[in-house]
Amino acid sequence: MNPFAASGPSFSHVGFYCRDLARMEDFYKRVMGFIVTDRGNLMTPRGPVDLVFLSRDPEEHHQIVLANGRPTDNDYNIVNQVSFRVPGIAYLKDLHARLAAEPGVSEISPATHGNAISIYFRDPEGTRIEVFFDTPWYCEQPLREPVDMALSETEILAHSERLARAAPKFQPRAEWVGEMRRRMLAGIHA
Repeated sequence: MNPFAASGPSFSHVGFYCRDLARMEDFYKRVMGFIVTDRGNLMTPRGPVDLVFLSRDPEEHHQIVLANGRPTDNDYNIVNQVSFRVPGIAYLKDLHARLAAEPGVSEISPATHGNAISIYFRDPEGTRIEVFFDTPWYCEQPLREPVDMALSETEILAHSERLARAAPKFQPRAEWVGEMRRRMLAGIHA
């Protein structure tokens, strides 16, 4: 176990500035399955901000907070991606179908990394999202190959396993986790 985990920072949530707060709230509720836990207006040094708090975890008040105020004349987003873990390939296949039918979603790109199977896409305001399932293998990263979500779950998993096993540092995920635990305790970086 990481000796710093109990006393140091651990990730909790992320906030997005939005151009259309209602549209983004709808997307994260309807497509991504979040629920609104709170909402309100907050006075800040830059003026009032409307906030919507969303979560999928009853232990987390919010995992995402949406805030109005994103400039309309700036398309650059400093966030590379925000990633969400899911329990299986069936969820990814269902999400892929929902995303394909969703107006405003772009750059839908299913991929395998060998150690995970992912769907990357841009939400209605252009933030890159990854939704992924961990496979039972580790292989060195970065590694990315397209996946056909029309294949069966078994075929997708077999494709990912072949890719992972062909990588030079392939190993079962449990072994990799054990090694990471040892390295983190010792403070050893890659």
